[in-house]
Amino acid sequence: METDNNYDEFAVAYGEDNESNAWNAFYERPASLALAGDVTGLRVLDAGCGGGAHAAALIAKGAEVTGIDKSVALLAIARNRLGPDVRLEQADLNAGLAFEDGLFDLVLASLVMHYLQDWRPVLIEFRRVLAPGGRLVMSTHHPFMDHVLAQGSNYFETYEFADHWEKGGRTIRMRYWHRPLHAMVDALTDAGFAIEAISEPQPLPQAHDLFPEAYETLRTTPRFIFFAARAPKPDA
Repeated sequence: METDNNYDEFAVAYGEDNESNAWNAFYERPASLALAGDVTGLRVLDAGCGGGAHAAALIAKGAEVTGIDKSVALLAIARNRLGPDVRLEQADLNAGLAFEDGLFDLVLASLVMHYLQDWRPVLIEFRRVLAPGGRLVMSTHHPFMDHVLAQGSNYFETYEFADHWEKGGRTIRMRYWHRPLHAMVDALTDAGFAIEAISEPQPLPQAHDLFPEAYETLRTTPRFIFFAARAPKPDA
């Protein structure tokens, strides 16, 4: 029986591809890290850490990282990469976060929110575990891309749709939730965040020679959208 969004079924192939492809290595990851800014000494929650690529980069920049992911297989890859001293835990974002209030200075949620039907409880949890004035950096499917891919009839609705990935010689069914841009913004502000930036970045120039077709796609068509937002301070 086919299971939707089961990264355990193709974790190795996904992890290897994620390391160097145009979409992740030359587009999403550098854009997310740029929005994160100077992380020296910060306590960072990598929510949906996958195989640990973002976590490794954050640690190299001086952050103290905790990673969570739903996939046991991806966490095993992250553990092998990051070593025994980095806190890694299995967690489902739909089930809340098993962390105390105000534990983190930064939450990074890279390409995970489009799997969730309802953003509000997850964003409230992100705000809860952030210290006052802490930041959320989030990337997700661009609503324009989702709507075109899904061939949806109404951009302004929030709706579920399916796609299929070819990874490691297997076809994997993926299911996502499209939501319009205003719904993304509303979810962040309703959860108490102040939005600092909404970004539609360009791929790194190096991708031009390495992945010319992907580079042209990313240069001319929005693929992901990025948010930086701040949790309120007590006197705000």
